[in-house]
Amino acid sequence: MGFAQGVSGLNAASQALDVIGNNISNSQTVGFKSGSASFADIFAGSRIGLGVKVAGINQNFSDGTIASSGNSLDMALQGNGFFRMQDDAGSVYYSRNGQFQKDKDGYIVNNQGMFLTGYQATGTPPKIQQGSDVGPIRIPSDGMPASASTSGKITGNLCSEDKAIVDDAGNPIAFDPTKDDTYNFKSQVSAYDSLGNKHTINLYYQKTGPNEWKVYSCDATSPLGGDANNLAAYKTVDLKFDASGNMTPKDVKIPVEGESYNGANALNFDTTLNFTQNSEKDGTTENTTNGYAPGTMIGYQIDEGGLVTASYSNGEKQTIAQVVLASFANNGGLDPQGNNCWKETSASGQPVLGLSGTGTMGTLYGQAVEASNVDMSQELVSMMIQQRNYQSNSQTIKTQDQLLQTLVNLR
Repeated sequence: MGFAQGVSGLNAASQALDVIGNNISNSQTVGFKSGSASFADIFAGSRIGLGVKVAGINQNFSDGTIASSGNSLDMALQGNGFFRMQDDAGSVYYSRNGQFQKDKDGYIVNNQGMFLTGYQATGTPPKIQQGSDVGPIRIPSDGMPASASTSGKITGNLCSEDKAIVDDAGNPIAFDPTKDDTYNFKSQVSAYDSLGNKHTINLYYQKTGPNEWKVYSCDATSPLGGDANNLAAYKTVDLKFDASGNMTPKDVKIPVEGESYNGANALNFDTTLNFTQNSEKDGTTENTTNGYAPGTMIGYQIDEGGLVTASYSNGEKQTIAQVVLASFANNGGLDPQGNNCWKETSASGQPVLGLSGTGTMGTLYGQAVEASNVDMSQELVSMMIQQRNYQSNSQTIKTQDQLLQTLVNLR
């Protein structure tokens, strides 16, 4: 006769209630994964058991619900994977809590100051180099420098019903940008020099005969091009069309040149013209050049691929970094460290690094967090079961005590 079985039952039920209480207390903890106690019987060379023990605490790694947070650096994971974190000492941790912010140096950190890791974009313009070292992600506060225009494209249509600019004798009339009767149509395109100064490029289209046009281009912003009477500043090309209204050849390049402006390098690049000719009105459908003015950072966001992209006041965007995820062969083998973090163990296997949505990795969502996966109704039911379990085990101790008292009272 002994009390060991009942005491072991009390201890096991008490620990199970501790696990349930921990689940309930973390029902609002972002990225928390609920646990459950597993029991095992105890035998020691006898067919009569010696009670029960807690064999282990199993964690449930199923997904929590996704909730929008509005914070541009918050992230939620659905499916397999963990955020890879690193502390000041270089130790690596893994977490499902995607609540992040910038520290004073621009690094993305969690509430405990651990660094979110991934690939940092490098080069000009910055690009992600796959296979590069994984390290803390930093969002620089530097502005975006200007980029000079090096190419352009203009597409559109020239009206076949336009009259050729010729005199009464049928001779071409000299182009004069100050006289609108010496050309049929005018368009503009913007470009940027090496300092980000914006230039306006004027293009004049003069019909010289059936299916034949001449185009004049000038950088109207530079000192030389700004003088409309200075025809030396204009570059010209000829356009020809077939009977179906197609350009022959299809693409014609017109030079864009100008003098130095405000100390910047002068513009010097080609713009591709791609026009059709039919009875529709003169007009352009695309007037573009590359290049842009300098800009200051106005915000950033994270997409489903984990790309961190910054937005700038000049309307441009730039890749900053890419978040790296980690997965394990056995999530249950991870060692809980608190603060919503785990560490790898021999039981979990080594981490496999990858990107959101690739391989076996889950999908990352920006401006959102993953809620705790604690099921409150199930926890309350489990709590009542363990309460009855505790009461039942205490009853066996009480019964053993009564039997022992009976034995002591024998005369």
